[in-house]
Amino acid sequence: MAKIVTKCPACSGEMKVLRLGCGQCGTTVEGEFEAGQLGLLPGEQQDFVLTFLRCRGNIKEVERVLGISYPTVRARLDEVLRMLGVPVETKADVGSILEQVERGELTVDEAVRRLKGR
Repeated sequence: MAKIVTKCPACSGEMKVLRLGCGQCGTTVEGEFEAGQLGLLPGEQQDFVLTFLRCRGNIKEVERVLGISYPTVRARLDEVLRMLGVPVETKADVGSILEQVERGELTVDEAVRRLKGR
């Protein structure tokens, strides 16, 4: 089954759930429904949150499961929090960010974004 599209492909506005259907009997209900904050996250971030929860918040375990470094786990967690509207105070460490770019864990564009946001 396809995941929910959170941004409009035409204008990048927030998409709304307007119709629900039962896969068993075919009943449908139309209206404007709240998807909840987590449901509005893009698929990649939803997958990360699910992994984080399965690991019970153990960052070392998330590192192992996803095969990424501690700074990358923290950065992804901060990104999810920002997307959910939770204020995140981060102190970007230039050396750490450059190391992540060197290891291929961050794109140059993402590194620039993080450095500008510090």
